[in-house]
Amino acid sequence: MVYAFSTDSLILLVHKFITQSLGGIYTVIQTKAKITVDEWGENLFMMGPYYEHNINTQVEKCEPSNPAIKKAMGALTENGCPVYFGRWLIEGSPYVILFDTKAAAWNVDRWKGDLWDTCGIGLPFHDIEANDSLIFGSMVAWFFKELTDQLGDSPNVLAHFHEWQAGAGLILCRSRKIPIASIFTTHATLLGRYLCAGNVDFYNNLDKIYHRYCLERAAAHCAHVFTTVSQITAVEATHMLHRKPDVVTPNGLNIRKFSAMHEFQNLHSTNKGRIQEFIRGHFYGHLDFNLQKTLFFFIAGRYEFSNKGADIFLESLSRLNYLLRVHKSDVTVVVFFIMPAKTNNYNIETLKGQAVRKQLWDTAHTVKEKFGTRLYEALLKGDLPDMNTILDRDDFTIMKRAIYATQRHSLPPVTTHNMLDDASDPILANIRRIGLFNARVDRVKVLFHPEFLSSASPLLPMDYEEFVRGCHLGVFPSYYEPWGYTPGECTVMGIPSVTTNLSGFGCFMEEHVSDPTAYGIYIVDRRFRSAEESCNQLTQFMFGFCQQSRRQRIIQRNRTERLSDLLDWRYLGRFYMHARSLALSRAFPEKFWMEPLAPPQGFRYPRPGSVPPSPSASVHSTPHHSDEEDGDEEELYDEDEEAKRDRQNIKAPFSLGPTPDQVPDHPTSPYIALLY
Repeated sequence: MVYAFSTDSLILLVHKFITQSLGGIYTVIQTKAKITVDEWGENLFMMGPYYEHNINTQVEKCEPSNPAIKKAMGALTENGCPVYFGRWLIEGSPYVILFDTKAAAWNVDRWKGDLWDTCGIGLPFHDIEANDSLIFGSMVAWFFKELTDQLGDSPNVLAHFHEWQAGAGLILCRSRKIPIASIFTTHATLLGRYLCAGNVDFYNNLDKIYHRYCLERAAAHCAHVFTTVSQITAVEATHMLHRKPDVVTPNGLNIRKFSAMHEFQNLHSTNKGRIQEFIRGHFYGHLDFNLQKTLFFFIAGRYEFSNKGADIFLESLSRLNYLLRVHKSDVTVVVFFIMPAKTNNYNIETLKGQAVRKQLWDTAHTVKEKFGTRLYEALLKGDLPDMNTILDRDDFTIMKRAIYATQRHSLPPVTTHNMLDDASDPILANIRRIGLFNARVDRVKVLFHPEFLSSASPLLPMDYEEFVRGCHLGVFPSYYEPWGYTPGECTVMGIPSVTTNLSGFGCFMEEHVSDPTAYGIYIVDRRFRSAEESCNQLTQFMFGFCQQSRRQRIIQRNRTERLSDLLDWRYLGRFYMHARSLALSRAFPEKFWMEPLAPPQGFRYPRPGSVPPSPSASVHSTPHHSDEEDGDEEELYDEDEEAKRDRQNIKAPFSLGPTPDQVPDHPTSPYIALLY
């Protein structure tokens, strides 16, 4: 066992999107803040650009208590480059240091010259994002110079830079020999993102991305420690950036935010009921399928049609529809596409559907109240009510009018909004190609919701978390996904999901779970199989899921939710601890030491003791009612016993180092990193 000690070292996390809610990287930094604050306390500072519209709502401004930080900020401010300080109002309340890049933009030409003289990288004037990144990086490097001059030899400074937008600061710090330990993390390589984007003329756009690539590659090579978020991205970075990552730091979640203990099954039932209400309105006049035997699938995320796997998903849905029809299944699948696209308003037909549903509900309640009053009065008199007279002609007229109002001469729409570019929209174009128009004979119904969910929506008033809890399966067959938070969020909420071995999450689960399918993690092979084979595999996964009984789905959700501990920052945070300790030992070898051991290793979550609820082992070869329970297929399943075994399996491999309260006291400083 090895400990590395320091004299109150400072750690500064540098990222362009601090306080700016954009993408999965923001989720990483925000959710990890609490455990990082617990580890470093008042010695943790996050650094990012100053965005006034975000600061007013997310940051509580205050004065820094550290005199060295205060003097370094003052040096920049006095020279016309304002710097702000405060607490970020998220869990953990970390300190933030924010640089006003707009106010400092008058230096951009001089700083471009410095970058060129330093490493021969030139930035074109038309690339605003790259120029802003240089301004930010130059201010960060300047700040570190002032800070280390104030601190002297102690305490030591550890700087963690995220993504190429922060790379300029790292490059300038190393070229100026500023005494800091540095880590550079890429969450996805720039070339990888660009090459996997659809409809991109790569060669004619090289001049727009080459300088960005140079910044990213230079930062990766300048850092004392280079990390990335998944094994698949590590392979990508090794080839694209020509440096093998020193540590893979998987992305985690703050599990407490999603924790519902044993309530998650009830939450699923409650939110499923709210989705069913929406379906009743949207499919009015065509509601000839049993909602109790209807499964809700969904895909969500940025509208990257190929990267997110929407192309293979749609093709698989067409094949799933064929299989369900051929086997005369009474299971219906309603599929939601939650991807933001350009729209101009809600679809009139969709709004009308919700209005018709509400009208029917009001009519039913009106008649019910009359019926109840007359029944009550008859019973008070001691008479048995005459069911032929308890409802009068007016009541039947009202009900008939309500029924006629549900008549519909068109199919339920496949999109909830009016699309600005309906003809060329990739999802709608493929829906036309495969012919899934929500016809009565279709067992797969499709709904494209081209904006993120909100509880204020007049159509589907649910937040994303509530919607996910109400669905049965999340499908994310991504082609390019360095990590993939959407299946991870499904997992911690107890909802099974489909992912791929080209996503960081899928690779992580393959590495750590012996039988992911039994735990509700279906991993499509898109790396070593052809597109046709991957499509067939995804179809079989979904078809098998449709074959499960209600009891099997409950068992599977229990198992899925127990994987939450795998994704908890309390466990995954130690990979970052290893990277920090490694950076300090390389930057200051005379003060910090580490045994040359490998990073903390993972473990294999064992296969459940009972028969897994997968089609190959626990269901018939043809679909059957989802709410039927056949006596001959009872599984040997003990929830408490399985849960106890799983908790032991996840905690035992991680008990390799002591917890913070077990770390031996040190006369002058807290511990920096403990592992092994």
